[in-house]
Amino acid sequence: MSIQSTPRASRLHIALIGKRNAGKSSLINALTGQGIALVSPVAGTTTDPVYKSFELQGLGPVVFIDTAGLDDDGELGLLRVEKTRQVLDKTDLAVLVLTGQPDQELGWLEALREKKIPVLAVLNKSDSLPDALALVARISDSIKQPVLPVSAATGENVDKLRQELIRLAPDSFWDLTITGDLAQAGDLVLLVMPQDIQAPTGRLILPQVQTIRELLDKKCLVMSCTADCLEDSLRSLAHPPKLIITDSQVFPLVYQAKPEGSLLTSFSILFAGYKGDINAFLAGAKAMDDLTEQSKILIAEACAHAPKEEDIGRVKIPNLLRKKLGQGLSIDFVRGNDFPQDLRPYDLVIHCGACMFNRRHVLSRINQAQAQGVPVCNYGVVLAYLAGILDKVSTT
Repeated sequence: MSIQSTPRASRLHIALIGKRNAGKSSLINALTGQGIALVSPVAGTTTDPVYKSFELQGLGPVVFIDTAGLDDDGELGLLRVEKTRQVLDKTDLAVLVLTGQPDQELGWLEALREKKIPVLAVLNKSDSLPDALALVARISDSIKQPVLPVSAATGENVDKLRQELIRLAPDSFWDLTITGDLAQAGDLVLLVMPQDIQAPTGRLILPQVQTIRELLDKKCLVMSCTADCLEDSLRSLAHPPKLIITDSQVFPLVYQAKPEGSLLTSFSILFAGYKGDINAFLAGAKAMDDLTEQSKILIAEACAHAPKEEDIGRVKIPNLLRKKLGQGLSIDFVRGNDFPQDLRPYDLVIHCGACMFNRRHVLSRINQAQAQGVPVCNYGVVLAYLAGILDKVSTT
């Protein structure tokens, strides 16, 4: 990824859903004006979901998700359909691609509506359908929403489809910021950066890069240091920083050293609000008061990297939890897209900062946990709680 690229997790995710040979891939190519999706007359060409990043005029950086046909059959076909179903958890905006009167599509439309995902219904291949406008009217009436006739082959209404995507894009997606009201133009912000085994030589981890970019866009004054240079950095300043953003793992050290008037938070706590629901995570921290050595915890990491010796999720947090609650504490781990459907065996779910997931994906996991009555928390909130300073750090 180049330094100019917007990370996939920060892009609006647009999923195209429909039967095999509905023309989903062709519509992506028509929208982008490029052959970025594989097109074939053979049914089932698209198997696993395919993610294509693109800069769409009027929307900016987006990810198109090209999915397998929802009418795929056979043992492998059912697995492909399940993969498409999982895509809904990360979909910000859906295009339901129809080629006739819907049948199987109706269940998917209801699922999208239940998840409060904006849906744009289109009748593709309208150039080859007899009396397409009458069919559009019948479908619109049956699904109780407008249907746009389009043709990827001729370009009919492709521009209008693009405009409809712009109109339906959730306003809240563009309003989110990492630092919120904690930092304004002219504020001095000190970043205490992790330089451990999780930060490879010569690179900054993604939350650091995104936070720095946002602060620079806000016209803040940005200074960075590592934890071992914190006191020297503070002494070199003409006045205390308005805000200190730290790696959660050194919360206690930074809290002891910070000037009295400086606000303190962490990258992980900021991303708890940017990528998820900070209030849900704070409620999860409060639920930790009731945990015992007999409790069972699930730790979920968005990254699929192999765990390292000093891994925060696999090593450091479990060690701190067992030190507080007892060595018999049961802890399970999942990585990447793996996440149990049934969370009821757990007393708490602890999620990472989710820099590799989009917000819709994290919120879907939070909603799943809440629906099953399981508290959910986040790495940074947990570490502040275990350090006894959660009530002293800024969360918004």
